Formats: sequence, C-alpha cells, structure tokens
Amino acid sequence: MRILGIDHGDVRIGIAMSDETAFLASPLTTVQNGKNAVDEIVALVQEHGVEKIVIGLPLNMNGSCGPATKKVRAFVKKLSGKTDVPIFEMDERLTTVTAHQNLREAGLDGRQRKSVVDMAAAQIILQDWLDVSC
Repeated sequence: MRILGIDHGDVRIGIAMSDETAFLASPLTTVQNGKNAVDEIVALVQEHGVEKIVIGLPLNMNGSCGPATKKVRAFVKKLSGKTDVPIFEMDERLTTVTAHQNLREAGLDGRQRKSVVDMAAAQIILQDWLDVSC
C-alpha cells in the first residue's frame, strides 16, 4: 500500500511517498503551488497507485488554527474534489525546522537545502504518520 505525504507551502508543495509496506517514507518530488498543483498531485496518486494521502496541518504552537491552517484545508477541499483517495491531516508543527536541521547536519548549504527542504518536510510528516498509524 502506497501512501503519499504532502507538505503544503505557499510557493512549493513537498511530496513524499511510502514504500509498498507503508513502513518507510522517502522524499519524492516538489510541485509548484499554482493552478496545476492539484492536478499534478492527482497524477502522482494515479501513477503510484496511492491508497491514502497525508497532508501536514500547520497548527499554531498552542494547537489553534491560523491562516495557514485555513489555506491547507482549502487545498484539501480542492484535492478531495479530484480524487476518492482518503486524505488524513497530520500535525506538522516544527517539521520544516526539523527538515532544515537534518539537511544542515547532512552537510547541505542554504541553497542546497532550499531545493529539497519541502520534500524533506513531507517525508517527516509522512513518517510521523506512519509511525503512529500503521
């Protein structure tokens, strides 16, 4: 069973994918956040036979919803209108910070991190979900 992880950002959307056993998440790609983003993600879902989608929900540090949460939920509504694959929300607080830290520790400089941080954050979101849900 393949599961797709999404880190929704204003400019880029990071995408991660689980292995077939739904045990391990790996970075997959980045999609530009624009009018074709939903269609590109639906194409990935179809191409990889995805059975579930997990999207990071950017809650405030106190757990409340803010403007970013509303953007993600609007995106989820658009995505759910184009696919029947179930979509799950996962608290994503501090995942981008963790992704930057992990990439820095791996020796990537700022420019190198910028190109992969969204995928890395999606990987963290998906792996966290796999660890608690599967």
